[in-house]
Amino acid sequence: MVLPLLLLSAAAAAQSVTEPTPASISTAPAAAQLFERDWVLMNWALKFYDRDRDILLEPSEAQAAAIEFRRIADGDGDGRVTPHEYRQAREFILARY
Repeated sequence: MVLPLLLLSAAAAAQSVTEPTPASISTAPAAAQLFERDWVLMNWALKFYDRDRDILLEPSEAQAAAIEFRRIADGDGDGRVTPHEYRQAREFILARY
């Protein structure tokens, strides 16, 4: 009698644990991911776009930095940043700032 009750309560407990849904999983916006994976760009963004100086890029700060980086990097003005343009912009930022 006790064993079926334990199994029943274990099954109910397992069902009450929900899997994360796409809306509940927090992911960094693409702009933030750009800076998180490149220390040169992160330092540049923090220096010029971290308005509250908390050493964290808020989504709005990351977006503003990403817009400026795209302006710097998109050498041919086609709206896309190629790997070559990315490397050149990174070198420019590293040398200048």
